[in-house]
Amino acid sequence: MPERVWEPYLTEQDRAHLAMTSPKEVGFGQRPALLLVDLYRWVFGDEPQPLLDTVEDWPGSCGLAAWDAIPHIQTLLDACRRAGIPVVHVTGLSGSGVESWSSLKQPAGNSDRKPGVVDEAALDRQRRRFDIIDECAPEEGEAVLYKTSPSAFWGTPLTGHLTRLGIDTLITCGESTSGCVRASVVDGCTNRYRMIVVEECVFDRHQATHAINLFDMHQKYADVLPLADVLEWLAEGRFEKGRI
Repeated sequence: MPERVWEPYLTEQDRAHLAMTSPKEVGFGQRPALLLVDLYRWVFGDEPQPLLDTVEDWPGSCGLAAWDAIPHIQTLLDACRRAGIPVVHVTGLSGSGVESWSSLKQPAGNSDRKPGVVDEAALDRQRRRFDIIDECAPEEGEAVLYKTSPSAFWGTPLTGHLTRLGIDTLITCGESTSGCVRASVVDGCTNRYRMIVVEECVFDRHQATHAINLFDMHQKYADVLPLADVLEWLAEGRFEKGRI
């Protein structure tokens, strides 16, 4: 296996400890589903731009890291659809009167605009922020769940849906690695699902937090696997499809 993304960030003590202990693999179960976390406009913007060029208009942007992940996510999504496994899309919930978990931490954006001036473009971006991008849009019959907290499990019917389908394994992708993906992985592990995180299919706005959170999830809560390994497992077809 090539060098993992987190290896440049490890200290000598980290490496020595890993040489003495290694986590047990979670492994795939018998009934997988694909969980796509927060592939919405707010983190992509309308066009590929470097992070520092896009945060003025899109404060939640992950810059080019988001756009670079799209082809990998599309490859995974297509493989899961062809394999006939359930697909679950999760995005933010707006207009419900319930504040998002990030409302108190949301960047203020451009402070140079004159008081009382309505910025129609900013309002339009706000309205579209939780729209799932076209490149990964849900197909008919795929579940679409809406959340107001980082985890895909908190306040949503995800557990009930997975239970109905008999799912034991969640192949996970989306953003951000250190935020909503991690929260969903920890909750999935807590609920005793086998959590698989696809390395090329998750992304973050900060490189160091992306790498270290992948490392930490791999040590404790999930198997963080290269896309090629997940595609190979799907192609082998040694699993059952979720109950209809």
